[in-house]
Amino acid sequence: MAPTLVFSSPVQDPDQVVQQLNQYVLLSLINAGFLLTSSGPRPSCPTTQSKCYHGEEELGVSLVWNRQSNRRLLAVRPSLGKEPSEAIGFGKHAIGGRDGKIYVVTDSSDHDSVNPKPGTLRHAVIQDEPLWIIFARDMKIKLKEELLMNSFKTIDGRGADIHIAGGPCITVQYVTNIIIHGINIHDCKRGRNAYVRDSPSHYSRRTISNGDRVSIFGGSHVWVDHCSLSNYNDGLFDAIHGADPTINSQGNRFLAPNDADNKEVTKHEDAPQSQWKHWNWRSEGDLMLNGAFFIASGTRASSSYAKASSLGARPSSLVNSLTAGAGALVCKKGSRC
Repeated sequence: MAPTLVFSSPVQDPDQVVQQLNQYVLLSLINAGFLLTSSGPRPSCPTTQSKCYHGEEELGVSLVWNRQSNRRLLAVRPSLGKEPSEAIGFGKHAIGGRDGKIYVVTDSSDHDSVNPKPGTLRHAVIQDEPLWIIFARDMKIKLKEELLMNSFKTIDGRGADIHIAGGPCITVQYVTNIIIHGINIHDCKRGRNAYVRDSPSHYSRRTISNGDRVSIFGGSHVWVDHCSLSNYNDGLFDAIHGADPTINSQGNRFLAPNDADNKEVTKHEDAPQSQWKHWNWRSEGDLMLNGAFFIASGTRASSSYAKASSLGARPSSLVNSLTAGAGALVCKKGSRC
């Protein structure tokens, strides 16, 4: 399972979050008929029904995308039995554009970073109101300058093959409640000294960006899930200035580049040890290749997550089969993901 990355205030008890999530997933799998119970398995839903792929009618997670009204279930867990509906997991407070309108991106161009054309991704993400942003078709978007996001936005790539590549990528700066889901982000380049708009009423001159896939500067409640990221100029994720992440990595494979200065999976940059030693960064069962290494920190950093997991982390040697469905899902209407 590839890590879900959530940026907000440090989580005080990651074990409790993992336990709650795994218990819910286990119950959902039983209800969906994927696991045996004392009364036997429940039958799975037929593939012709829009809400029943892989049992997501109960799960309410990433595969519910066929109808616009269902997309927002990504940001809120539907109830099971008599339990109230509420979000769970490390990203439970990141609502993105859940309470806003659907914005359909119809134009893959990005010619003007100050006055973006309506229908483009840049025009969508700078708006002041909450928006759930989806795509009319498969797209490759080459950004002219870094994409500066405004608060309460969801970029939802499900149902289309969306690539942000070949130019600067995504910046989340001093904003809150961002969800980025189902997007391929790769081969990003440094941005220029240029003017870039970040809201309908404001734009400013930007310095040269680093070329990170997703750069988070002072952001909060940011949830990046089921995205495929590769070929970075600086880093896959860069979270600085108050955007302290909780990282729980289980059964992942990290292949370091040959550059001796880029072997560490997680870097603390300029933060002193007295500060980062309190950040909850954990690794269990990960496979480190070509000199890659992970420095754990935080409360009970050396303890195992096994005691908190109903579905424990699998060995990293199985990462190829386990991550076959990781990253941006290949989902089309009328077929399984």
